Amino acid sequence: MTYQLPPDIDQRVQSQIALGIYHTPAEVLNEALDALDRYHEDLASIQGGIEDAKAGRVTSLDEFDREMRDQFGINPREGSMTSC
Repeated sequence: MTYQLPPDIDQRVQSQIALGIYHTPAEVLNEALDALDRYHEDLASIQGGIEDAKAGRVTSLDEFDREMRDQFGINPREGSMTSC
């Protein structure tokens, strides 16, 4: 399938190819679409976090610090993360 890109977008694609990282317009567009997918995944994750916070599904920093130290075998320090 062939697409004709607007001149400004084609120029941006050609600029990426000129850098030598990509060899074809398809490689540039694949990378751009992958980045767009990651962007939308990030937005969905952020929205999920906002919804969790609004619903009260949160963990205190002290509790998180304890859980991470337990999980990764890190010795507790004097005090907690919030008292640094």
